[in-house]
Amino acid sequence: MTAFFIATKLRLTMSHNDTIVAQATPPGRGGVGILRISGLKARDVAQEVLGKLPKPRYADYLPFKDVDGSTLDQGIALWFPGPNSFTGEDVLELQGHGGPVILDLLLKRILTLPGVRIARPGEFSERAFLNDKLDLAQAEAIADLIDASSEQAARSALNSLQGAFSARVNHLVEALTHLRIYVEAAIDFPDEEIDFLSDGKIEAQLNGVIADLDAVRTEARQGSLLREGMKVVIAGRRMPGNPAC
Repeated sequence: MTAFFIATKLRLTMSHNDTIVAQATPPGRGGVGILRISGLKARDVAQEVLGKLPKPRYADYLPFKDVDGSTLDQGIALWFPGPNSFTGEDVLELQGHGGPVILDLLLKRILTLPGVRIARPGEFSERAFLNDKLDLAQAEAIADLIDASSEQAARSALNSLQGAFSARVNHLVEALTHLRIYVEAAIDFPDEEIDFLSDGKIEAQLNGVIADLDAVRTEARQGSLLREGMKVVIAGRRMPGNPAC
């Protein structure tokens, strides 16, 4: 199973040699529109559209140039060289005006560069996961946070995004690994004077792990209810004289 997971992750990583671009702000009119670029060609996009590579992690106010050198828009450019970025790759963020036409023109300009394509939904988070910037629980928490329909659901998703759920799972993995070492030692060295399993400590630790697993499973069910909601059926006898009930 581990080999399959590693092979799958390697295959996905190899498919990410191209550079992706996507609008990071909601579609429609707005004061600010953001395009985000991630990948090997992000540096080339900066040189072509901005005329230079901005200073890393500094806001730089620059014109956004078309192929013929005319100005499409002007705004803030942010440059995050990998691996110190959200995706772990070179990332360029262009913050211009939020008009749909302006953003579309800028997007088309970026797509004229070879090796750059539109990102698939969730691909930025996918690349962050593949580059070990996020674990799977945190990557899923991003989608949960975006789709949260209540304050409680948003807080739960943010808690997972900050690594609380992952920390609990990692603790369980470490505890199970520790128990496995003792059990394997007892099986492999039965003639030793020390019996790892006789003093009851291993059983107590195993019961603790089982209790923690039950708690995690309960929290996962509660999180599912917060994300997806609960269907409730109200049934009963019809009230006399009220045809609507």
